[in-house]
Amino acid sequence: MPEGDGTRADNASTGDAENVVQVGTVRGGLHIHHRGVPAVPVPRQLPPAPAGFTNREPALRALDEHSSPAAGPAGAAVIVGGPGMGKTALALFWAHAARGRFPDGDLYIDMRGYGPESPLSDDQALDVFLRALGAAPEVVPRSVDEKAALYRTMVADRRLLIVIDNVVSARQIRRLLPATAGCLAVLTSRTSVSGLVAREGARLVTVDVLSPDDSVRLLAEIIGDRRVAADTRAAHSIANSCGHLPIALRIVAERAANRPHLRLAELATQLLGEHDRLDALALAEDELADVRAVFSWSYHSLSEPKQAIFRLIGTHPGIEYSTASIAALVDVEPDLLVAQLHELAAAHLLHEVAPGRFQLHDLIRVYARERCERTNSQRGRTEAVRRVLGWYLWAADAGRATILPHSNTVPMPPAPATPVPEFATPAAARAWFERERFTLLAAIELATDLGHYDLAWKLPVVLDGLFELSAYWNDWREIHETGLAAARALLDPLGMSANLLGLGDYHWRFGEFEAAAAVYTECAALARQIGHSWLIGFSTRGLGLAMEGVDDLDAAMGYYREALSVFDTAGLPRGSGMALLSIGKVHYRLGALPEAVDHCERAVAVFAGIDDQWSQAWGTLQLIQVQRDLGHLDDAIARGAIAVDIFSEFADHRSEAAVLVELGEVHTRRGDPASAAVAWHRAGDLYDLLGDPAAAAVRQRIGGAGGP
Repeated sequence: MPEGDGTRADNASTGDAENVVQVGTVRGGLHIHHRGVPAVPVPRQLPPAPAGFTNREPALRALDEHSSPAAGPAGAAVIVGGPGMGKTALALFWAHAARGRFPDGDLYIDMRGYGPESPLSDDQALDVFLRALGAAPEVVPRSVDEKAALYRTMVADRRLLIVIDNVVSARQIRRLLPATAGCLAVLTSRTSVSGLVAREGARLVTVDVLSPDDSVRLLAEIIGDRRVAADTRAAHSIANSCGHLPIALRIVAERAANRPHLRLAELATQLLGEHDRLDALALAEDELADVRAVFSWSYHSLSEPKQAIFRLIGTHPGIEYSTASIAALVDVEPDLLVAQLHELAAAHLLHEVAPGRFQLHDLIRVYARERCERTNSQRGRTEAVRRVLGWYLWAADAGRATILPHSNTVPMPPAPATPVPEFATPAAARAWFERERFTLLAAIELATDLGHYDLAWKLPVVLDGLFELSAYWNDWREIHETGLAAARALLDPLGMSANLLGLGDYHWRFGEFEAAAAVYTECAALARQIGHSWLIGFSTRGLGLAMEGVDDLDAAMGYYREALSVFDTAGLPRGSGMALLSIGKVHYRLGALPEAVDHCERAVAVFAGIDDQWSQAWGTLQLIQVQRDLGHLDDAIARGAIAVDIFSEFADHRSEAAVLVELGEVHTRRGDPASAAVAWHRAGDLYDLLGDPAAAAVRQRIGGAGGP
């Protein structure tokens, strides 16, 4: 919901305070002790380098040649090959070896072009890259073209290595390519990404299956030279059964390495038998044709409980899975699951990408789903998916309650058996959200696709504030559009109204007041049908914000007073505080200063009474504007110092800067240009941190006020 009072502003993020603000005697003015804002660290996003990489010398040389200074501007290189060829391993192996040539860091993103969920868009990828390069969420534009322009600006004059994995088309990544000679983008794709070579001058690096001799060398590297040399004929047979694909060779080799007494001839016989047994199942256009026998052989070596876990992991909505989310999916206690997941990882059927976080290779995921569809009943698969979707809903709601405890709630399904995360601080909840964001988006998509419409509309409502706070604007709009469609499918007025409120807030934030008013009106009508006071109150206040946006102050005041009555009657104090603040803003615009200060003070008192510190500070920002114009300068300075302190603790640098700007004006009114200059200097520093051009305008005030 909008946190402002008619002036659009971004909400707080959480983190460590970087500034200490204190007020001495009032006559002494404002004293700011700035510890300095930490510099953005050089991004180092590459996943770990693959172990046991070998036998790609021509491709490595091609990448070296393309990136050498003698070759001129590098631009992009595209590693092309079929599934399981080791494209990602090649890209990461080379990137780790070459990262020293790129002192300004490395970026990595998986575009997810070949999974069951929707591929990432360039818009979403730009969000990731811009934040990694130090752009504050508040300054990331809404338009993908504007994001691309900001990205080009931020990489200009830098030497960056950018690895973009699993690209499905040139259109998907064209805006991600750097336009500066010092940067290199390394892409992986199953297709030649038509157009990049001709239009962008990309270097094409093709990888195919390994040669028979290279396949055997890869086996020897993992199994051991001595065992392979003892039976090279069997080793070649094994390599042939693996289709000479690196992924299959590694699975077989890892298992053989863990069974030192297994003769290679026996292993070769087992693989041939598995291949013959499955031959009748092969399809002409079957991407698993070359590896299904190896996967099946490895799968059948598992105990039945591990087989069941492996099958269900293939139905997980994300491509990276936490231990707890897998536990919810497979209905196993997390403590009991850990050892089984590590055994799957040891068998090379699962990859641990970070402590407690796992992935399946694309081909293995396809195989796991195939196994699940053949073995598990439809009811069992449905129950498993609903368990994990419900777990994500509960986890997201825990984050919402930690960061935005007075925000809207939804009726929850039964609590999951698997514990959800406990967030000690808002910062911890924000970190969880950032880590799980793409999985949460995939969960909403999967819930919609499978007809879990109740979860599909509740997840966006619970996640609303998290997407807004982090300024993922397009995702914020899209989740509510999806949630609204799901609620309409159920004819659920609560779901429709709650998602409409989020869409109204989106339109209001971007100045689309006519669209906002239409959505808020529909939201309010539905909310009245079910008597939902929270939604009635905030949609009514939203109508006031929309009217204020088009300067119809009389209509705005009417809506604000109506909203205040709803909130007061229902006992919703935060809503009452926001309505009071909005009424105070209209009084201020109308020049009724005593009424404005009265309503603002009442609002701040309400927020303090429910320990809503951020809203208390936001209300104070408006209050000191009124106090300044009334001449209550000492009170304005004292209150402003408290607001600066609160915003600093929340790391809400934009709101902190806004208060400092107002304090500068107050000090100027008091005839203290030195204190005004201190406040404006600090505001300018914060706007610089955010990449906000307001920094220059603030610093111009310093000279005009005669400050240092």
